[in-house]
Amino acid sequence: MAAPLLAVEGLRKEYARGVLRRTPTFSLAADFTIAEPAIVGVMGPNGSGKTTLFELITGSNVPTAGRVLCCGQDIHRVRYRERDRLAIHYHQSYQVRSFKRTVPSFLLQPAGADYPMLHLFDEPQFNTQDGYIGFMLDFFRKLRREGRLVILCLHPTEAFHLDILRETCERFIFVHRGRLALAANWDEMLRQEAVRSYLGALTPA
Repeated sequence: MAAPLLAVEGLRKEYARGVLRRTPTFSLAADFTIAEPAIVGVMGPNGSGKTTLFELITGSNVPTAGRVLCCGQDIHRVRYRERDRLAIHYHQSYQVRSFKRTVPSFLLQPAGADYPMLHLFDEPQFNTQDGYIGFMLDFFRKLRREGRLVILCLHPTEAFHLDILRETCERFIFVHRGRLALAANWDEMLRQEAVRSYLGALTPA
């Protein structure tokens, strides 16, 4: 049986301030599995931990505890320059995130793939004027047809952002104060009070 495309196991990231007396400022906890190709929508308030989650999944941020398995490989034990062969993080204007190096690369294992199986899009900029949205959505669907996992994070400011999520994504993750709530479909996600409060006036009737 093939390994799940993504397995996030007991993942935790904690931030603190201070030198002698460390005071926690933020923590993120996640534990979930996505076994097969899909397009997954992610939402949540600013500062809730969405980008931190993406960085941990793609190996550019070091977890406090837990691990992330991409196609069965622990992303944080893969050579830095090869991690984007497993999972790649496109941040906003589609620039790729860099990696924080903590262990010499020669001590790490090679990636078991030549082309990323996980594609994470972090609040991409959609232009409504030139057909760019259609191009990108077709690209997301093409990746899924090729057996890859697409995770699309949006911070909705317009109604069409919700249309993109509803029409494109098959399942959803809502991140709030460092905790994740998973939903199997759009309607299930909207039944969560925290989601409706977050969307405010954009909440569908």
